[in-house]
Amino acid sequence: DSRAVRASEKEINIQWYIPSVAKPSNDTDTKVLLLYAYNINPIKVSEITVFSPTSVFSGLLRIPLARILSLREKLSSLKEQVELLMQGSKSFSTSVPPSFLKQSETFKISPSNKPKMSDAKLHLDEKTEEIAKRCLSEVKALLSVRPALSSPLTEIPFAVTLQLITNLEDMFDLSNGCKITEESLTDWIISLLH
Repeated sequence: DSRAVRASEKEINIQWYIPSVAKPSNDTDTKVLLLYAYNINPIKVSEITVFSPTSVFSGLLRIPLARILSLREKLSSLKEQVELLMQGSKSFSTSVPPSFLKQSETFKISPSNKPKMSDAKLHLDEKTEEIAKRCLSEVKALLSVRPALSSPLTEIPFAVTLQLITNLEDMFDLSNGCKITEESLTDWIISLLH
């Protein structure tokens, strides 16, 4: 089956469009379109003429270009901070004596079953947690269909991993579209768009 006729359990597809008609003189007035489509159940289209999904949604949002560029810069900084945390925790785990690991080991993980470092849940320090809350509050403000829902976040709505932060950074890359399939991030974004 082709990717064009099926979709996994939950998936969001993002595409950006920058209208070229009547561009304002400065970037603060320029708005871009966020085109999105998502499904909340698996989809398989066998014949397009009879396809009538009840779990597929699409829409668009007009977002100021300056806010997207600012958010992208903040997400890039957050990603760097998360990478530093990962390096710090990786160096800690390699500094633990091997004899200690052997004594406390209760099971072995085969290399193929090991989670990727980018998928590892991180314990954020206070500084990184504040940066994450500010970034996610900005994402929430940009994507919330109802302005009443765009209040700043007091806690992070999902476990932070490098992969999730990378997906968020990719989502706001105006030169590319992206597909997000990580369940916790997908659920959160859908709740903002719904």
